[in-house]
Amino acid sequence: MVPILQTSLASKIYALVLVLVGLGVFAIRFQHAGPYSMPTWGPMLGALGCLSLGGVLLWSAKPKWLTWVAVLLSPLALNPALFSIGGEAEEVISVFAKNKEGEVADLRLWIVDRDDGAWVGLGKDKALAHNLNGVQAEMLRDGQLSCVMPRLHEDRPTVEIIHRMKVEKYTVAQMSGALGLYPLEATSSTVAVRLDPY
Repeated sequence: MVPILQTSLASKIYALVLVLVGLGVFAIRFQHAGPYSMPTWGPMLGALGCLSLGGVLLWSAKPKWLTWVAVLLSPLALNPALFSIGGEAEEVISVFAKNKEGEVADLRLWIVDRDDGAWVGLGKDKALAHNLNGVQAEMLRDGQLSCVMPRLHEDRPTVEIIHRMKVEKYTVAQMSGALGLYPLEATSSTVAVRLDPY
């Protein structure tokens, strides 16, 4: 692929793709109503990497070896950036929860609705680190901020149902699962959290 990118046109096209993906990480979040949620460190580094590498490829006076370096490093930036864009392309909520140090974190989560309420699924360590079990939190959904009382559930039937519902709802979960980048079945470390109105 690199020898092909030695040509000016191919290099510019690939550079523009990198720049657009980098900008997309920030732009995709504007589609959600409510306050803008900044990307977390992984997507942020991916976006900045795409923008930087795209800039290198657009630099007309760069040495040829730098093209090799930029192209070889680009998958490291593209992977988290594209996953972030895909993750934000459909419904995402923010749960503002305090960690054990009392700092408020903006947890960006996929959400599903069932007859008994709204549910999210995530790793048990993350849920416990942010007190997502019986401690009041705030949820931003569809631009509306509301108080919720998260209730953590570890029973496997519930966890598996919620995870399956997430996979069915989110196209990026299905695509990532087909590529082996996202578990199509709930793992042993996954829990389900019901967000009860408070």
